[in-house]
Amino acid sequence: MALRTVREHGDEILRKQARPIKRFDQALQRLIDDMFETMYYSHGIGLAAPQVGVPKRAIVLDVDGVKLALINPEILGSEGEESSTEGCLSVPGVYGEVKRNASIVVRGHNPDGTATEIQATALLARCLQHEIDHLDGILFMDKATQLESVTASEADGA
Repeated sequence: MALRTVREHGDEILRKQARPIKRFDQALQRLIDDMFETMYYSHGIGLAAPQVGVPKRAIVLDVDGVKLALINPEILGSEGEESSTEGCLSVPGVYGEVKRNASIVVRGHNPDGTATEIQATALLARCLQHEIDHLDGILFMDKATQLESVTASEADGA
């Protein structure tokens, strides 16, 4: 495993449509492992491949005890709406209120190629939507209202 550099707002890869993954091989598993390591190191709960400079449709997340990697994820259905504050590893120090679907169904593949379907609510649904947006070149700040910047000392509680 290796830490990868998290790309930040302004990097053009974050605004591009990620390509579908067709090969479920050792290179994909290495990417997934690196993404988890990078996400944990950066204190995140989700990460999309474009955020580490790879324009492919892969996401990882670890939310409320649910750790998963999804390849080529797509939202099949959604219900309800809720609003909450979001931030992003690619937009450090910026937070905003974002409306998202309250409940979603997502289809994708595990890193070994096995098809999977997930029903999600609460923070897991929010994180899935946030990361899938990254695959389409959308940042949370595109959907946010009341964006706020927080300095490093404020974020550390100083």
